[in-house]
Amino acid sequence: MLKYKERIFFGVQDTISGYLIDRLYEHGVRHAFGVPGDYVLAFYDQMHKSSIKIINTCDEQGAGFAADAYARLNGLGLVCVTYGVGGLKIVNTTAQAYAEKSPVVVLSGAPGVKEQEKDPLLHHKVRDFDTQKKVFEQVTVASTVLSDSQTAVDEIERVLAAAIQFKRPVYVELPRDMVMAKIGGHIHQRNAVIPRTDQTSLAESLQEAAAMINEAERPVILAGEEVHRFGLQDSLLEFVDGTRIPVASTILSKSVINELNPAYIGIYQGAVGEESVRRYVEASDCTIILGAMLTDLTLGMFSARIDKSKLIFATSEKISIKHHHYEGVLFADFIKGLSGLGIKSRQPQTIFRRKLPRRAKASKKPVTIRYMIQALNKFLKDDMIVITDVGDALFASTELVIRGNTQFLSPAYYASLGFAVPACIGAQTARPDLRPLVLVGDGAFQMTGTELTSAGRYGLNPIVVVLNNGGYLTERLLLDGSFNDLVNWDYASVPKLIGKGRGFSVLSEEDLDKALAASIKEKQFCILDVRLDPADMSKALRRLTAEMAKKVR
Repeated sequence: MLKYKERIFFGVQDTISGYLIDRLYEHGVRHAFGVPGDYVLAFYDQMHKSSIKIINTCDEQGAGFAADAYARLNGLGLVCVTYGVGGLKIVNTTAQAYAEKSPVVVLSGAPGVKEQEKDPLLHHKVRDFDTQKKVFEQVTVASTVLSDSQTAVDEIERVLAAAIQFKRPVYVELPRDMVMAKIGGHIHQRNAVIPRTDQTSLAESLQEAAAMINEAERPVILAGEEVHRFGLQDSLLEFVDGTRIPVASTILSKSVINELNPAYIGIYQGAVGEESVRRYVEASDCTIILGAMLTDLTLGMFSARIDKSKLIFATSEKISIKHHHYEGVLFADFIKGLSGLGIKSRQPQTIFRRKLPRRAKASKKPVTIRYMIQALNKFLKDDMIVITDVGDALFASTELVIRGNTQFLSPAYYASLGFAVPACIGAQTARPDLRPLVLVGDGAFQMTGTELTSAGRYGLNPIVVVLNNGGYLTERLLLDGSFNDLVNWDYASVPKLIGKGRGFSVLSEEDLDKALAASIKEKQFCILDVRLDPADMSKALRRLTAEMAKKVR
């Protein structure tokens, strides 16, 4: 790590804002997503003068989702908003980042320290001046208010280290009269305490894991989202390539490995997933769960049947083998250690060998979910990333075959509508080499679809497929009523409103093929209004809602 005096500063070097901008840049942050406001304008001005590019979004919620997607791909993201009306708008997006382990730095401006004296009724204030911080303490792993120039450096180091270590969001509040405050005391690098693995505990855990795997006839790996978050895909692949143990993913960790890899068997989701995958995983005599959160959606509304006595379970929070728990072992060290254990290699599995599904020739028939997925599988390129929203946009997309690692993003645990469109802005900003293919329902699009304005402004070119069935399909399947209906927009005309992009109305299979063929040639964003029968759905959504409905009715 560079010493302080050797750094290249992008703000005023000896100020709180300069130090913060510098440290964010060193941690790989090149973009900030947000909406300006008077309490954060001075910090915006400092960022504007730096090498961190500001991406203005239409709404703070869009900025929060964009920063979340950016963090998932880049390792750290930044959303920058004003106090109260801006900050409280992104509590939901920050909650999702916390739930799904995405390291987002929430930077909020605030009234100045001197302004807060005598507790005046300043605009955007809710109750007390620390109310907003108290709210964010519930959805972040660390928080701070930079109100003291003597402690600002230590506080910045502490919260950034927490975001990187735990892969969860942190909250930084910066009073506007502290933006240009000089850092007090001696200015030098504060190196955060780096956690280290207990080598004895690691050796014992790996020894027990190796013995259990070698004794098993049908071991299987369930690889989760933390493999993405901690950048451990190569370590996982090394283990898989050396042992040929079959790998399943969860719905949240889809694309944890290339899905054409011979070892990949599909998504495990209990009773609501593919029956062949379920049977194989649940019949295993050694289930190796690596970095997976066992949520209701992951486990098919808890319909999974995994024997804990045959389980190796490793996450960032704990390492356990059967009923033994190992303290002081870092998740990354455990996964990396698996490859050097001399675990015997198995015969490659062929029964699950995945191929790109064939599809019928396009006709003038109305487009269906089934045909749409077949067409998208044919359409997907290696340089695309798929981003889905909640609903059948997510569950139908489980049948897509993703060719690269971490090239599928979704909110498949927290399940907040409105993620996908703003997320594509963060994703393409972080990875300009990948073109986003966005699948979003009409309900979710009406929440945040205006962020296509931002995509157009910054020259991004996502291909957005709107599943237009006139309402909230998932809720209809749980409990129907007029409250699930939507006003039908002409989504293909959105580019006319924005003044950028190209729209397509898709009513038939032929329309879809033509729209996709035209979109791939466009250098601007495209939106496809895919008109679906309100009763049409994927098999995955039908299975899931059948389980969910038992708890609703």
